[in-house]
Amino acid sequence: MKKILLLSTGGTIASVASDAGLVPKETGEELIKMLGKLPYDIQVRDILQLDSSNIQPEEWKFIAENIYKYRNDYDGIVVSHGTDTMAYTASMLSFMLKNINIPVVLTGSQVPINVVLSDAHDNLRLAFAAAATCQPDVYLAFHNKVMLGCRSVKVRTTNFDAFESVNVPPVATVSSDGLVFNSEHFQKEHDGQPTLNTKINSHVSLVKLFPGFDPNLLFAMVNSGCRGIVIEAYGLGGMNFIRRNMVAAIGKLIRQGIPVVASSQCLYERSDLTKYEVGREALLEGAISACDMTSESAITKLMWALGQGMDVHQIADFFDTNVAGEVTLK
Repeated sequence: MKKILLLSTGGTIASVASDAGLVPKETGEELIKMLGKLPYDIQVRDILQLDSSNIQPEEWKFIAENIYKYRNDYDGIVVSHGTDTMAYTASMLSFMLKNINIPVVLTGSQVPINVVLSDAHDNLRLAFAAAATCQPDVYLAFHNKVMLGCRSVKVRTTNFDAFESVNVPPVATVSSDGLVFNSEHFQKEHDGQPTLNTKINSHVSLVKLFPGFDPNLLFAMVNSGCRGIVIEAYGLGGMNFIRRNMVAAIGKLIRQGIPVVASSQCLYERSDLTKYEVGREALLEGAISACDMTSESAITKLMWALGQGMDVHQIADFFDTNVAGEVTLK
């Protein structure tokens, strides 16, 4: 019987109705009681009781520290978490917990577990099954899919099928045969002992480019303490350079030591700054391509890189490295 730890952090899955709206109140033990009998030896630790909108870098560090602390005592760890920022947490844990030696599975629900037709029961059961059978890594389990944490994105606000695995297939899916693993799943090589590194710099910004955006706003962010920027550019990564010259602004920022990462507003497929003039100009100015990374993964990877004291050139090399399965490189 696999020994699995549930780290409860709150979220919709643990929420109850109140005069102020849904509020996380249920404990991890209460979640487990509502599941019925499971073929695992499950222990519970309530480490947070927060709506995931309130989960921020300080909580990421705390969750990572708890996972690292208990990693050798269990066969797997499940983290119950609110859905709104779960993809960000999953991405950051992928960088903070290098070479993690057990499966770590985040899950939650769109409806509280105490509601009759909640999706919480199936999601929790799936998470425990994944924690018992997956290879060591950080995952997100939701609605019959097990996804690599750093490839997961919340794409729906109310539908039970709230998360998708972007630009790579799910690691596993549920069918009548049970948990069916995808043979194409990228399994990263573990090149050493598990390490915990929670040093990050959260003074970054994620900007969605739109026609008419004033590049001077980027400098205002930097003047306010921003140390790195991810820009969701158009299509393959194009940015305007007439009138409001985003390309020139990016070049100036990079020469000031501020890394600028160019991703795509499109959820699927990659950015490619080499294809169009509007992308090549940005590339020549030093823009760093996010390739096919999710925005959640790009911003957390940038935070982590800055936390290590990397300069612009080192960050460019770091973004050209596949650390946790977060990017497909040519």
